[in-house]
Amino acid sequence: MKKTQFEILPTALLEDYCGHVSQTMAEKFDALKDSELSVDAFSFYTSVSAVFSSKIEGEKMELDSFIKHKLMGVKFTPDHTQKIDDLYEAYQFAKKTPLNEDSVKEAHTLLTAHILQKQQRGALRTGNMFVTTSDGKIEYVACAPGIVKTEINKLYNDIAVLLNTELRIEEAFFFAALIHLAFVKIHPFNDGNGRTARLLEKWFLAQKLGDKAWFIQSEKSYYTDHQTYYSNIRLLGLEYELLDYNRALPFLLMLSEALE
Repeated sequence: MKKTQFEILPTALLEDYCGHVSQTMAEKFDALKDSELSVDAFSFYTSVSAVFSSKIEGEKMELDSFIKHKLMGVKFTPDHTQKIDDLYEAYQFAKKTPLNEDSVKEAHTLLTAHILQKQQRGALRTGNMFVTTSDGKIEYVACAPGIVKTEINKLYNDIAVLLNTELRIEEAFFFAALIHLAFVKIHPFNDGNGRTARLLEKWFLAQKLGDKAWFIQSEKSYYTDHQTYYSNIRLLGLEYELLDYNRALPFLLMLSEALE
């Protein structure tokens, strides 16, 4: 790609990243294909994405049960399916919608329908945000509320530039993962940030590389190794203003490894 100065996305690791990823990445991507279970009214890989992205956040439903629910009409209690149904709809929305600030807000509105109150869906947070461990310890302090809008707008501006820039497949994967990471670190919403970031990553890839990107089982891969997923996110540091993106390579490589 041509040398570009981005507002928030650092490119220092791009060359190192390209040296680490598989030289057969393009072949593996081209070999992706939809499942035989997918029909006009049901997408198997959207189900995989929605279920495993939700399981990362603590939802208990298994993929087999969700497929029975979506494809065969098996009834479960609403509490068991609603959040995953909402995320499924957000993925379906993204598949047919250009990626930009307004569409990300709409996707967030959809996926938080049973997580946040109506006025908070798609709305930037106005309070402090801490990510805590299960035992109540602070593991990350997101950017201060006074700069949330500035920082997320920088990211949206960088995404717009990238969408209009010719990228090799390795570069597209690099920036998709970097967008995911930057979004999580900004933590712009009151909740649903992880689900939105994982959707955004794949959404960007699909915009750059085509619909086969939706078949990558990245969310499943992240869930399967979710302790490493979280530890790699934590590698950058405890506070937003002190993040060290030179330590991001282990996280950035996880998306490419989902092709294996």
